[in-house]
Amino acid sequence: MSMLLQAILWCLLLITVMLVCGASIIYMLRKVLGAAHLRIGPNTLGPAGILQLFPDVIKLLTKEDRHPNLSDKGLYCLAPIIVFTPMLVAFAFIPFGSGIVAADVNMGVMMILAFLTLVPLGIFAAGWSSHSKYALIGAVRSVGAAITYEVPLLLSVLPPIMMAGSMNLSDIVLTQANSVWFIVPALPSAIIFFLCAQMETNQAPFDMTEAESELVAGFSTEYSAMRFGFIFLTEFAGNFVMAALAATLFLGGWTLPGVDPHSMGIFAPMVLVIKSYLIIFLFMMIRGNFSRYRVDQMAQLGWKKLIPLTLLWTMVFAIGMRSFQLLSASGALGGIFGLGG
Repeated sequence: MSMLLQAILWCLLLITVMLVCGASIIYMLRKVLGAAHLRIGPNTLGPAGILQLFPDVIKLLTKEDRHPNLSDKGLYCLAPIIVFTPMLVAFAFIPFGSGIVAADVNMGVMMILAFLTLVPLGIFAAGWSSHSKYALIGAVRSVGAAITYEVPLLLSVLPPIMMAGSMNLSDIVLTQANSVWFIVPALPSAIIFFLCAQMETNQAPFDMTEAESELVAGFSTEYSAMRFGFIFLTEFAGNFVMAALAATLFLGGWTLPGVDPHSMGIFAPMVLVIKSYLIIFLFMMIRGNFSRYRVDQMAQLGWKKLIPLTLLWTMVFAIGMRSFQLLSASGALGGIFGLGG
């Protein structure tokens, strides 16, 4: 099979996975928040309302695609693609099993985080080009929020990288399979990563760019039809990307304790998906039970608390890990925690 054909097939597969993840998370959000708020949620079309997604998609496909008269039409049309594409590329670096990864690169962790940093640029382009005050405020907030959470998010992935001795996601998973899940020795990093992932995916209580009670729909106020659909899908697919990355870095990825990671076969993707959706469930419970932060509160959380705490914890962890390596002359104790050389 030619490399071009392989690339086309992988692209089609990733788009399919992204669409399925986005649709399933939308349905899951409605049911989880419905139960959390003592509401019914979708319950008419199909078993437990699962077919409600189809009329929603038909509505987006058939709605009139309009744009503001004074908008920057080129950038306005391009912005949803700028938002959608980096999220699609991020799926390529997630290992769903032994050898089940579209792009198994040595810089897998950094590649995912690097592409995700492009999403706020698309959000800013969408708000700026709409020529709307509400959209512009949401766009400016997206840039401010990105500066707030990107630094602690990057720092929080350093302990798993140090323990595995690699930035390859498959290597990080296999290291945990031979020792313990990294959430055990690096619990503070896992908590900080979770909070920053909540911000990255624009989920309440950190959804500053949308803030329906303040900005109608924020940066996407002036979008309709499938342009809005692209933005909406990207937001929910981002939940899966961040949850899968968290599961890979801290919860052993596709592996299970005591099970040979190379013999899991078709069960490997199922294990990763289950772990990811459990994390997504936590995202949704926080979304449904906490009120929205103000802009200044979110900035203070990032700059005055998360960044100093993450810097301090990363320094303490690095010193402790190196000291542990030096004291373990035989190397036997280091193997327990999967410490890289």
